[in-house]
Amino acid sequence: QVQLVESGGGLVQAGGSLRLSCAASGRTFSSAAMGWFRQAPGKDREFVSSITWSNSNTYYADSVKGRFTIAGDNAQNTVYLQMNSLKPEDTAVYYCAARKLMTNPYNYWGQGTQVTVSS
Repeated sequence: QVQLVESGGGLVQAGGSLRLSCAASGRTFSSAAMGWFRQAPGKDREFVSSITWSNSNTYYADSVKGRFTIAGDNAQNTVYLQMNSLKPEDTAVYYCAARKLMTNPYNYWGQGTQVTVSS
């Protein structure tokens, strides 16, 4: 079975930076798009950012525009999220996700990595 595994989370002070990584367990895995979601306690999971491999289009939630950057390598089944100017409101569990077709929902998920931003 294909597994997505996130890494790079941790504790950082406000204004600091973190770089999250996500990798698929199998080298033969392919996807149409990959993205990042996050969930804070008591809140719904929300979209953060995504990249569409066919045209390298990227999308960002308004709350992270100008601060976060998504990048990756589809051939290596990896995606990254560079997070700068972190705020306490960014504290959440961050999940990597993938979909094989643009007409599919994001139905491949990682286990999540905790990001905590202190003030």
